[in-house]
Amino acid sequence: MAKRIAYLGPPGTFTEEAALLYDKTAHLIPFASIPAVAAAVASGMAEEGVVAIENSIEGSVTDTLDLLIHESDLLISKELVLPIEHHLLAKPGTEVSDVKVIFSHPQALGQCRNFIERCFPKADVVAALSNAAAVEEMMASSYPAAAIGTARAAELYGAHTLAKAIQDQASNVTRFVVLAATDHPATGFDKTSLCFSFAEDRPGVLCEVLQEFAQRNINLAKVESRPSKESLGKYIFLVDLEGHREEAPVSEALRRVREKTALFKLFGSYPRYKEK
Repeated sequence: MAKRIAYLGPPGTFTEEAALLYDKTAHLIPFASIPAVAAAVASGMAEEGVVAIENSIEGSVTDTLDLLIHESDLLISKELVLPIEHHLLAKPGTEVSDVKVIFSHPQALGQCRNFIERCFPKADVVAALSNAAAVEEMMASSYPAAAIGTARAAELYGAHTLAKAIQDQASNVTRFVVLAATDHPATGFDKTSLCFSFAEDRPGVLCEVLQEFAQRNINLAKVESRPSKESLGKYIFLVDLEGHREEAPVSEALRRVREKTALFKLFGSYPRYKEK
């Protein structure tokens, strides 16, 4: 029986493309939001879920980070990196001069902001739940409209391509993660993701934690912060580090960080992406 993988749908999204890249033999189940993907995995409707977590232009996908921090106990078991190429799609027969509305997922809009501002400065932008949903809504719209979508979405929904590769940076890529009940066994080329926060804000408190990694020669691939949602000025720090949580230096560093923080949550260890 094929593995069931939940993803941010409908068909035609970049997340579907990432899920197919991960496992072409899987039974893919589309859901309308990132929290819905996680709920499907947590409830057993799917064994795994694929969601976007970071884009090279727009940065982190906050819905995924907030899910991992606040809402879910699922773990990251794999990471995938996918080149992202956005196209401007419209109903067949629509001319560029006709376009008054552009449907777009907010992340896609951010990645194509310069193109939209320069070529369609007067167009209204309408947010959609996904790139494929944007194409669906555009095709159903009674207004002269366009949508930012994928080449696959154009094929699936019968759209015409007005412009190709409209993203602001040619090297646009998105990092996706696979969510599951467990993370991945050590491979020798791994990454570990976690978050933490402090009970009190004082000089040097973050430095003390980061030193636990530095003195063990553990490289940090990413450090960023998110609002805690508890009060203004209180933050949660997110770290990606090289190594597996079961390796002795990493395990000891994580133990020490847990002791020094008020909130500590491990998102999992998983194989690092290797460029081909």
